[in-house]
Amino acid sequence: MIPAFIKRGFVLLTLVFTLSACQNLSRISIDSLLGEIRDPPAPPDVAQQQTPAAPEPPSRQDTFILADDSDVIGELYVITAREEDTFVDLARKYDLGYNELRDANPGVDPWLPKEGTHVILPARHILPDVPREGVVLNLSAMRLFFFPKRKPAEPRIVITHPIGIGREDWPTPQGATTVVRKVAKPSWHVPASIRAEHAAKGDPLPAVVPPGPDNPLGEFALRLGFESYLIHGTNKPAGIGMRVSHGCVQLFPEDIDTLFKEIPIGTPVRIVNQPYLAGWRDGILYVEAHKPLDPKRSAAAFQEQLRTRLDKTASERGVIDWPRIDKLVDLGRGLALPVERNQPDIEGALAAIPVSRAASQPILTASATVPSRPWYVQAGSFKSPHTARRVSAIIEHLGPPIPAQAVANGGYHRVLAGPFDSRAEAEANARRIEASLGTKTLVIDPGI
Repeated sequence: MIPAFIKRGFVLLTLVFTLSACQNLSRISIDSLLGEIRDPPAPPDVAQQQTPAAPEPPSRQDTFILADDSDVIGELYVITAREEDTFVDLARKYDLGYNELRDANPGVDPWLPKEGTHVILPARHILPDVPREGVVLNLSAMRLFFFPKRKPAEPRIVITHPIGIGREDWPTPQGATTVVRKVAKPSWHVPASIRAEHAAKGDPLPAVVPPGPDNPLGEFALRLGFESYLIHGTNKPAGIGMRVSHGCVQLFPEDIDTLFKEIPIGTPVRIVNQPYLAGWRDGILYVEAHKPLDPKRSAAAFQEQLRTRLDKTASERGVIDWPRIDKLVDLGRGLALPVERNQPDIEGALAAIPVSRAASQPILTASATVPSRPWYVQAGSFKSPHTARRVSAIIEHLGPPIPAQAVANGGYHRVLAGPFDSRAEAEANARRIEASLGTKTLVIDPGI
């Protein structure tokens, strides 16, 4: 029998992201994590027809020299996926957001890209159209830009990282504010509504969660002038690059670690929503188009703003290919590409990116020492090995991760989480899996 949470040939699951004091505890529809099947396929001759292999791109390239006459930083790369790669792993390795990778690679399964699949790394970014000082958050791009004060005799730089932002029903506020406080090892003061919800389920929470691996704020937090809003780390890094919070801004643990040291109290913070970006580099005009966060707001309004801005400079610096811009906007893949008529078209620009060798071992792995009498949790049994592997990959990326594997058994493929040292540990992880995936589990006694 096919479980209720298997539909249309792929898994419709939910992940639980435990959120901060300015957030809520809720499930996130995995249409946002597993909806890749419904995405349109990649344009022909783009995903698999790049030029011969090149060295692997640098991991975590986040700091760039900021030229006075340039609005564009970074480059696009293409890597060859390995069987064990997932978009969550690749995002963490290359300091990208999950949605950035998914939008850039429509038609590719983010949990099982398949051995040999070419994956575009959208590591070229156009700076938002705001003053370049302090911290700038572009919600549509789900990306932070930090402009440190220039040091004597050194070039000006910009630091950029992916972010997790507020959900549709709890959007991150826009506007100008400042960093008013820095907190290392923050405690999580659990909102009353979340405590009541957990108590009703027989899973009571304390009024305050102390620092540690169970704290959703992570190790560091920057409190903003907007009341109850923070820029902070997370104990669930799989949510970076998604709309997962109750308004706060989340960063990978290693990114907030660096920014916490660099950003002083009083730093200005601008939060903007710019899905369509335009900028120049080396005399070439680029456009970067993301899917607007608000589906009710007409994309035409944003496009008109972009058109008005570009019309002012078109006569000065080249001829703009407006049909190409319209296509980039329609695709919404978040790729910064040239849009002048004398530059390669979209397919040509992507096909010209050298293909790097297979990605190195992902940094997000769940490992465990097998105890003498191991306990396991069965999280499902499926006819399709592909489905079983996808479910095990999702479980391995819960925060904190749970080791899991797909095991063939009599024509079916079981998903086993573990091993665990005791029944109590197995039952605790079974509850986490059930809460996250919305499915029943079975604790397996080592004596059976």
